[in-house]
Amino acid sequence: MAEHAIATPERAATDAGVRAFAAGGNAIDAALAAAATLTVTYPHNCGVGGDLIALVRRPSGSVVSVNASGIAGSGADAAARHLSGGEMPVSGTITATVPGVVAGWEALHRMGASRPWRDVFIDAVRLAEDGFAVPPSVARAIAEAAPDIDADAGMRAVFRPGGVSLREGERLRLPALAGTLRSLAADGPRAFYEGRIGRRLLAGLRPLGSLLAERDLAGFVPEVNGPLGRRFRDLEVLTSPPNSSGILLLQALAALDAAGAGLDPLGADAAFLVEVLRLGGLQRASSLADPRHARVDTEAFLGDDRIAELVAAGSAARRGDPVSSGEVRAGGDTVAIVAADASGRAVSLIQSLFHAFGARVLEPDTGVVLHNRGAFFSLEPGHPNRLAAGKRPAHTLMPVMLQRDGQLAGVLGAMGGKAHAQIHAQVLLRLLGGASAQEAVSAPRCVVGSLELGEPDDTVRLEGGIPAAARRSLEEAGMPTLDVPRHSEDLGHVQAIWPAGAGLAAGSDPRADGAAAVI
Repeated sequence: MAEHAIATPERAATDAGVRAFAAGGNAIDAALAAAATLTVTYPHNCGVGGDLIALVRRPSGSVVSVNASGIAGSGADAAARHLSGGEMPVSGTITATVPGVVAGWEALHRMGASRPWRDVFIDAVRLAEDGFAVPPSVARAIAEAAPDIDADAGMRAVFRPGGVSLREGERLRLPALAGTLRSLAADGPRAFYEGRIGRRLLAGLRPLGSLLAERDLAGFVPEVNGPLGRRFRDLEVLTSPPNSSGILLLQALAALDAAGAGLDPLGADAAFLVEVLRLGGLQRASSLADPRHARVDTEAFLGDDRIAELVAAGSAARRGDPVSSGEVRAGGDTVAIVAADASGRAVSLIQSLFHAFGARVLEPDTGVVLHNRGAFFSLEPGHPNRLAAGKRPAHTLMPVMLQRDGQLAGVLGAMGGKAHAQIHAQVLLRLLGGASAQEAVSAPRCVVGSLELGEPDDTVRLEGGIPAAARRSLEEAGMPTLDVPRHSEDLGHVQAIWPAGAGLAAGSDPRADGAAAVI
């Protein structure tokens, strides 16, 4: 395949990746240029104060996972005791674990980038300094988060100057963040963890009750290891191992395989797939954790007994038997970047603030918005995902890579909070059904899980245009359904690369503001 391809959820980021390719870069260079740009142009979804999990495929065909999800700070043990009996807050500095994005970029760059480290930041610095037109998704997020934005001086000054929310098309400049990005370009990635950037960041966060200390940043390195994989039909499906939720996608695909070829999971048997995915989400809530600190039993997710249980539950839902409710919440604020080059190198890179604007704290001196990934910890005594110093929370991010007979068969990445596996499963089934990359990411889909307070947790959002047979299947299963407009961000967004003839094709989800390009 003598082509390069990239897709991202924001057009300027895609353009940055295209320029990296044009300058002689490979898929890693393109993905990194896009990732850095997105921390500027999509500040509600990602930032240098967030997390990253990625898969990288080398030209040889070997695939590695880069897990740059951050650990809870040194103050977490005391916080867990103080908060015991309650629930983790969803915003504020107490929810911010060590930001892993920059360390993740460093790990990827060392895996074979062609261009110098400083070139990663060319477009990002220019846009942060000169400004850019606020994309529609960013404008909506600012308006929705206005009360929390006003509660933090750093956030308010940037996103609601004078108490007025920035609107779509207005110019947004981020001079403090530009300074941080320039320093990273000049001084290298460890400046964030051991140098001036990290010291300035912690100095600004300390008075706000941050759990992070200098030793937490200085000691942080990503985990680089092999992917977790499983065969589905004629594909090898690869994702990142726990604490990533990628295991839920493999679980759902295993259940589809076990159920047999006659199933129509996107149509008349949609209730089967939705119920399997919903139950997987409940299992994550009780069992997924950082395997360095708690036992995560892969067999309990993927073993034959568990898959048989899921097939039975999905079949019961398909017959119209009532389903049991449980907490599965969708939503999320994340970006996915997929890139591939003519050598067979490929990247699925996911970076995130977790909720919109993360912890909703912007440190003014550095311009860094902190993520709230720690909100995913449990405070329940004995829970494997209980908050503790040095521990990574269970994580929703799941990059996906697909191979067939040792050759690259596709690259997927999604935004969608706890619904990543749901979204990936539907997109992958459409691709295998003959849809193009763009058709698959654009097609109507459904997501199970509550978004609003008081909403049943088994609510299924049905996007406009979803097949009538799928709607009937879900309604007959007794699942509460809620109609949402076509291409609503409530259904997440996906970026995809998929072979087309002798070359590559790419698709960018219309639910975001992005673009796909084949060069």
